[in-house]
Parts: sequence; C-alpha cells; structure tokens
Amino acid sequence: MDSNEHRIKIAVQKNGRLTEHSLDLLERCGLKFTQSKDQLFCYGENMPIDLLLVRDDDIPGLVHDDVCDLGIVGLNVVQEKRLALEHAGDEALYKQVFEVDFGHCRLSIAAPDGAEYSGPEDLNNKRIATSYVNLLRDYLKKNSVQAEIVFFSGAVEIAPKLGKADYICDLVSTGGTLKANALREVGTVLQSEAIIIQTLKPLAASKQALVDKILQRLDGVLQVRESKYIMLNAPRDALEKICALLPGSEAPTVVPLEGSSDRVAVHAVCRENVFWETLENLKSAGATSLLVMPIEKMLA
Repeated sequence: MDSNEHRIKIAVQKNGRLTEHSLDLLERCGLKFTQSKDQLFCYGENMPIDLLLVRDDDIPGLVHDDVCDLGIVGLNVVQEKRLALEHAGDEALYKQVFEVDFGHCRLSIAAPDGAEYSGPEDLNNKRIATSYVNLLRDYLKKNSVQAEIVFFSGAVEIAPKLGKADYICDLVSTGGTLKANALREVGTVLQSEAIIIQTLKPLAASKQALVDKILQRLDGVLQVRESKYIMLNAPRDALEKICALLPGSEAPTVVPLEGSSDRVAVHAVCRENVFWETLENLKSAGATSLLVMPIEKMLA
C-alpha cells in the first residue's frame, strides 16, 4: 500500500522566496520529512507523501504531466504556463485549490525614470523586456497594444540600460530593485501570491483519499491564519449587540455563568483579525474578562 505508485508527490520550490514558507505550511499540516543527500527529494516519514524540490518554473509542468499530484508555486508561474499551453493548443491539466497568503508580489510594467507614461497606449511600437512572455502578450492583446516583446531570462531590469528595451515587465515586491536601476512602476499586469495547484488527472481511490486528507489539513491550517478564539463574559440583555461586534464569527457558544442569572460566558471563533478597537467596542457594550487566543489548527 505504501509503494511508490501509492505515494503522493508535492512539488515545492527548491530555493527561493517560497521555499521556507512552503515547508513550514506542510509541517503545520503534521507532515515530517527526511531530505535526501542531493537535497532534491524529501521522503515523508509519517505519511506516504513526498516532496520534490525543483525550480519554480517546472512546478506547473510537473503537475500538468502527472509527475506530481500537488504543487506550491506562484500564481504568476502558473498563469504563464497556462497561457503557454493555450498558445500551443493544449489545456492546462491542473487547477488552483488554495491561495496560501505568502509570496505576495505583482508583475508590473516599469519605465525608466524621466520617461513619460500616461497609459498602456504609450507601449505601442516599443520594446518590452520580460521573462513572462505569455502574460505580457496577453496583457498587450487585452489593451490593443502592438509592441515588441524581448525575452530576457534574468536581470530584466538592466535591459533599458543595455539599449535592448524601452520598458520592462518583471516581478516587483518592494520596488527596491527598480529604484536601484532608475526604473519606476507604471502599470500592473498581474497581482500574484503563492497558490496550491492539483492535477486534474484521475487518481486511484487510495491516492485520492490521501489527497483529500492533506487538502483538508491545509484548509484547516489556512483557515486559522488570522482567526482568533475569543472568550468573554457579558450581560444577557447585551448579548445581541455583543455578538454583532464579533468579527467574522458564526453563532457563538453561550454558557450561563454559575451563580448568575443575568450574565453569560461567550466563546467564539472569529475568522477575521481582532483589533484593539474591537475589544474596546465589546467592552463598551458590556463585555468583561475578554480573552483573545490564537488558534493553531481547525477542522470544520
């Protein structure tokens, strides 16, 4: 049952800004791994789930080709591969199942400082350097722009200085690299973050059950990113007002307080962040003994 064909494979970026977050996410799902000597493979110790540590550009292809069942990768990489497949007349055989709230960045158009730019129409008949050819082509088409796309596999920001392009299209997080190269953002092609993708190809029943289990755990971990558990005491006649103030909460648990007929204890899972202002408003409504605790895991 634990043979190779029954083990789940998850593709994860080997080195980069998503690696540490991805491994931490899987560890919080209760998975334990032993890494191979070549640092390219992690064997699942407590569940038949293994990791392939690869280049992020390869992850959508590995899931599409059914080499891996799941992958954690940036939306920008996923969409670039999807458009490349569509351009070749094929369909991407994977689907997005989760956004995981790390790796936030954007694919942007950047212009040299001092260059005038009022909108996408200024890109007409210009040269734009990028490694995201398909996403840029799609953006230009949607904006009815005719421009020359110059492929750069790395260090795209130096293309204007080399005289190879008039603009660039590249990933931006803080914008520091653009400033260091006398560039500025002028347009956004895609807002991106890390996502989890799953193969669309049918799995054996045993593997599908395992995929469902890990996705359920992932959902439980992701649900509690900003969720908090609130406990408070309240006057019974203020209960409706207090419940309305609990952020993102379903029906709370209300328990009578021992020895008091007019006061209750309220316990609630709040699926939104709980700010000091929230607590102050609850106190003003009559709540006392407020306690806010983080939630490590949650299974709906």
